[in-house]
Order: sequence, then structure tokens, then C-alpha cells
Amino acid sequence: MERNLPVVLIAEDDQSHMELLSYNLENSGFKVIKASNGRDALDLTKEFKPDIVLLDWMLPKLSGIEVCTYLRASQYLQDIPVIIVSAREDEEDRVHGLEIGADDYIVKPFSVSELLARVKANLRRTRPSSVGQKLVYKDIILDSEQFKVYRDGKLLKLGPTEFNLLATFIEKPGRVWSRDQLLNRIWGRDIYVEIRTVDVHIGRLRKALCQYGGEDYLRTVRGTGYALG
Repeated sequence: MERNLPVVLIAEDDQSHMELLSYNLENSGFKVIKASNGRDALDLTKEFKPDIVLLDWMLPKLSGIEVCTYLRASQYLQDIPVIIVSAREDEEDRVHGLEIGADDYIVKPFSVSELLARVKANLRRTRPSSVGQKLVYKDIILDSEQFKVYRDGKLLKLGPTEFNLLATFIEKPGRVWSRDQLLNRIWGRDIYVEIRTVDVHIGRLRKALCQYGGEDYLRTVRGTGYALG
């Protein structure tokens, strides 16, 4: 597959919704791969490794949640941004989608402009601003060129949002970042993201950094935000 255009995989079992999404994404300069069930979505992601994946929650064969969980457990695929698309609008569902590894969650129905803004925002943060650098904090090494993080020599599993959060913290160790500052830096100012989203991703980052044990370097500053060290 030609890689001159960013590639979006859409996993959606509603044909009319699939065509609406693919039409607007293609008109906005994206190459689209289509999957009508979770099994095909997983197989096509393995085959083509798209730049971003849009997953409907309620897919046949494998749910979007199951596909996302698999992607986050795969060393080869874990760096692909995932947006869950769902009619489930309860906060509990949104938080669950983020906790299992999604980078974003968009509720149906939504405007095309909102979807495009979220896709572009997630692609922008696939790599941190410090591309080509190796950032070090104590026993943690963040390699932004290879998109890998090591702690005490062990490779850690991090999604793209957690990767960028860690890069932000390591660039300025000890600085306290408010939730609003992290939202603006990681997600951007052009889309609305709920403030609790930050807490969910911080929780995922904490879990990833301590997956082989060791001290929890992330500090919660009560009433303010978070800091590294």
C-alpha cells in the first residue's frame, strides 16, 4: 500500500455510517481501509499497520474493546492511535474505553468536523516534539525516534498518549503540570476533551512505568496536577 497519504482503518458494521466516514476522510486527504467486523479489523491492522484506527464499540466477531485490548498488548501495534466510536455516552463507558487503551473516545452522533479534528489531533501527537532525542530520567530512557521506552533496561508497553505524557514530564522533571496544561499540550486546544481523560491516561502511564516493579516516579499534587519526581 502506498504510504504517501496517512492511512485510517475504519471498523464499522453500519454500512451507511462506514460510507459517510470514508467519504469525508478520503476527501480530507486520508487513505481509508474498511473493516466490517472486529476480526477483519485486527487482521487488516496487522497487515497494513495504519496510522490510526477508528473502532466502533459494538462490532461483530470481536468488539472494538477487544480489538483495542489486543492492539495495546502487541509490541508491534501498540503505538497506533485508537479512537473508540460509540453511541454509549455514559461517563463509565467513556472511562472504560480509555482505561483499556483507547487514545480518544467520540460519541455518536457527531459532526464530521469534530471527527476530523480528533483524527488530526491524535496523529499530531503520535510523535512528541523532541523527535530524534533520547530523554533520560533516572532508570527511564525514552527514545522518541524509535518510539520506545525502557526502564532498567526492560522495554515498556506504552500507548502513544502515555508516550507523549511521559516525554512532557521528562523534558521538565519536577515541574507541576495542571490538568488543563496537559490537555492543551497533549490533546491541543482545537477539540474538547473531558478533564477526567487526563487522570485516566496518567493512571495508565503509572501502570506502564511500574509494570516490572520499581518506584512510582509520578507525583500527584493535590488540587493542582501532576509532576515527575
